[in-house]
Amino acid sequence: MAAGACLRCCGASGCRSAGSEAVRQALEGAAERAAAAGQAPPAIRPVGCLRLCGRGPLVALDRPQQPGRLFAAVRPEQAAALVAAATGAAEVACGVEPGMAASALAEAALAGQELDLGHPFFALQQPVVLENCGWIDPTAIDDALARGAYGQLQRVLSGFTPEAVREQVKRSGLRGRGGAGYPTGLKWDTVALQPPGPRTVVCNADEGDPGAFMDRSVLEGDPHRLIEGMAIAAYAVGAAQGYVYVRAEYPLAIERLRLALRQARSRGFLGERIAGTGFRLRLEVRVGAGAYVCGEETALLASIQGQRGTPRPRPPFPAQVGLGGAPTLINNVETLAAIPAILREGGDWYAAIGTEGSRGTKVFALSGAVERTGLVEVPMGTSLRTVVLTMGGGVPGGEGPHGGIKAVQTGGPSGGCIPAALLDTPVDYARLTALGSMMGSGGMVVMGESTSMPEVARHFMRFSVQESCGKCVPCRAGTVQLAQLLDRFVERRAVPQDLERLEQLCAMVGRTSLCGLGQAAPNPVLSTLRHFRHEYEAACREPSGCQTSGSCPIGEAPRP
Repeated sequence: MAAGACLRCCGASGCRSAGSEAVRQALEGAAERAAAAGQAPPAIRPVGCLRLCGRGPLVALDRPQQPGRLFAAVRPEQAAALVAAATGAAEVACGVEPGMAASALAEAALAGQELDLGHPFFALQQPVVLENCGWIDPTAIDDALARGAYGQLQRVLSGFTPEAVREQVKRSGLRGRGGAGYPTGLKWDTVALQPPGPRTVVCNADEGDPGAFMDRSVLEGDPHRLIEGMAIAAYAVGAAQGYVYVRAEYPLAIERLRLALRQARSRGFLGERIAGTGFRLRLEVRVGAGAYVCGEETALLASIQGQRGTPRPRPPFPAQVGLGGAPTLINNVETLAAIPAILREGGDWYAAIGTEGSRGTKVFALSGAVERTGLVEVPMGTSLRTVVLTMGGGVPGGEGPHGGIKAVQTGGPSGGCIPAALLDTPVDYARLTALGSMMGSGGMVVMGESTSMPEVARHFMRFSVQESCGKCVPCRAGTVQLAQLLDRFVERRAVPQDLERLEQLCAMVGRTSLCGLGQAAPNPVLSTLRHFRHEYEAACREPSGCQTSGSCPIGEAPRP
């Protein structure tokens, strides 16, 4: 038996919904029985996301001096087999021929469930933000400390000026990962260089895109990384107060974050005189009601202060006038979680990853009609084809050069749909924008060939209608009118003139809305009009268009 064997059981929301808690409890019971039989059992460690979320519960097996192994769709009754695979000497009751060696029994019980860690889904990932997710127990600060947590905070406080920290962030080329892509170092400078007075740092963990779960995975799997990133940011801009704004739909993330904050305070990484210096920082969690518009900075700040989450005109920007009138730095989870690695390796190291205008890595939530769904962290500039076909496997059963893919939707409700013919497009800020989409927070939804693109556009427009705060007329009324126009196309009641009305209304809503929600709401419509206009034309009620006989080539769209 190899000493130090460990079974890592995914405890993130995706695997928990598939029954990973029952698997973990069964593993602990099997390990106790192995110990009672005089064997040295493996450690059972609950961890964060193990990436392949669509095939949970996932359990990883580590044995010293042996390659790691990963098992999918594990059932509680297979716990003894996993313990046997870890120890090589446990008794296994798995319904196979008596007299077989314990290791052979274990392998028979787990047949067909081991994943190939050399597959591109795993092999092409370059974890920076997610480097600890899936390796540490997120409820145990000692696990995080053993992998370097708070090391960069202590290093910064002992030997860096705030200006030097900001310089490293600027050298890295890091841009905001929440959607807008504003240079992080410049935003930090804006806050730091305001007139003397209090400052605040805020983490936007609202993650309102329904197809995104990157930030949630960091909060659930490595909350100390976010706390360290926020503390470094606070030091760099001169803030002594901070907030993490999380939506109420993330109860596990909130629970683990609050525990991590208590642990960090108890170890002296938060509070007064951090690391024996004059730096102090108080961090609190603020829970939002789940309004999509609260991802917008000014609406988020209003919600933190107990007000209705509605945007206000800018300027002044929150970096100038934010919470309580003080300069306020707002970054999202992924942006702040990249900071410890940037400080550890240097800004130039991070800048060497990715492309000229989009440095570093990006975490994507891959979902929809694709073989392998889950989290992928890849260098900026990686092609859509690599992510959705090479790594994701394309549509199950799909054929042809595009693997059955019709389009890929990026950027959530504010993004757009990119046709399969453009799958070789590198994923970076500029190229996605040029195609009528956007990076967004990182949601990536794959759509099969039967998908109706007008129906996809209507789906996202209805979302914008429901999530509009109603403050400005273009968004409040314009999105409703757009949804009604899209109804005509989906139901094949449209006339050719409706195409012109649709384009004009999209332009008006995008140009005159107050905030990013309304300004970007037409994007799914405009991108599908640009790349799939023939489907809208076919839906018009004219002799050459779709007839009520059902001959329309538009299929039913799966819900993103």
